[in-house]
Amino acid sequence: MLRGMAFFGDCLEDDIREYASRLSRRMKKRGRVELLPLANCLDELATEQSEDGIKCVKAALETAEVVKGIPADACRLRCQFYLAVFGDPQAAAAVAGVTASMAKLDFNESRGPQMLWRALAWSMLSRSLVYMRNLDSFHASRTSLFRMLLNYEAEFESAILHARLTDEPTNKKASTKKASRGDDIEGSFENDGETEPAPNASVVVIPSIGNPTTSEGKQVSIEFQGFVQRGLPLPVASDLSIVRSQLVSEFPWVASVADDILNRLVGRGYVYVRPTILVGPPGCGKTRFARRLIEELRVPYELVPCGGLSDSAVGGTARRWSSGEPSLAIMAVRRHECAGPAIILDEIEKVGTGRQNGNVHDVLIGLLEKETSSRWFDPYVEANCDLSHVSWVMTANEVGSVPAVMRDRCRILRFPEPGPDQLPFLAPRILERFYLDAGHDSRWGTPLEGFELAALARNWPGGSIRKLERLVEKLVEARERHWGRQ
Repeated sequence: MLRGMAFFGDCLEDDIREYASRLSRRMKKRGRVELLPLANCLDELATEQSEDGIKCVKAALETAEVVKGIPADACRLRCQFYLAVFGDPQAAAAVAGVTASMAKLDFNESRGPQMLWRALAWSMLSRSLVYMRNLDSFHASRTSLFRMLLNYEAEFESAILHARLTDEPTNKKASTKKASRGDDIEGSFENDGETEPAPNASVVVIPSIGNPTTSEGKQVSIEFQGFVQRGLPLPVASDLSIVRSQLVSEFPWVASVADDILNRLVGRGYVYVRPTILVGPPGCGKTRFARRLIEELRVPYELVPCGGLSDSAVGGTARRWSSGEPSLAIMAVRRHECAGPAIILDEIEKVGTGRQNGNVHDVLIGLLEKETSSRWFDPYVEANCDLSHVSWVMTANEVGSVPAVMRDRCRILRFPEPGPDQLPFLAPRILERFYLDAGHDSRWGTPLEGFELAALARNWPGGSIRKLERLVEKLVEARERHWGRQ
């Protein structure tokens, strides 16, 4: 369990019931009077799984351990683990100590540092449970406690790995790295099965300029003279375990979304994100997640708000017009001198649906398909350009207004809202960001008190992060008024 094994039947109650009944039978077989109180407590625990029942077993161990040969220490540790899962901060601290001892042993035996960040995660969870027990209106489920534990583990892993990379730069090979939970990322992630360029390969995006002898053609030739027939680099693949750890530490409620995107990148020599639409209610963090995903993958990108877009300018405008300009993808390629930049289209469902001057959705249909994007005819360049390595990530509150033909070309991932169990995680980070935005060192910010978290919990049952940000902002204002009167 300390190393991550699941409960019997993936259920805490089933695990307690099975363990208590088996150990009770063993105690009764010994036939010692000193063991009867322990056996009775175990029988009661097998019947009703509760914190009081576990504490009763722990107390009975004091009398029973005078009998040699009984697993008193192991039983006591298991009770601590159970109590920690029930939300006991002292039990979680005890589990952290045992896990830390295991981490030290693992280092001595060269088994890797996984238990180190797990021990730190248990310590952090213990501290969080102290705050949570002070919140009368906030109660975390056992599922959310495990989620918090995994989130903290991912945070510590990310910080440790980043520190290691800063001190000792290593050769990044995503296909041989481990995921943040110690799983073989290559075994759990799958490739799209597409043929890809070799690592460090370059791609000629603009093979030629059409009609270069005309006055407009000469101007375009001068404008793109450094790009015609030039091989441009593709974004090099990052260490996916580090990317995942960072994303999960910032967005713990969408770890499955991060996995779904990253599992297509394993084994690639370069980064290409298949056209994806993140769909979720307003304020759930879709845009920020999309931006942070691309930043962590170290891919140059453009972030384009779609509200108000109502023509086909995203696909470029013919050079014969005074407003002629290249397509959005070509401009991104030119600006970043990269054959595979990323383009984030925010709120794709808000583009105009009229077709008098063209339509954004109609243009994107060709850019999202490998077959057509590899031969994309840019009306400004007037030549077929290879835009098949451009990554398209879109966000939307709903996809009902997005044409079916476009949805068919994208992966649609549901982006969930953060729940109330994320409050102890989100609120301190929002508070820290407020201090940073105000130009202050975030370390000067006083951590949130238990009564402040309780007030936030009463007014934020989960959902929009923007609402939580407004609540934290009001809390900061109330703090400043209070301090101003002192």
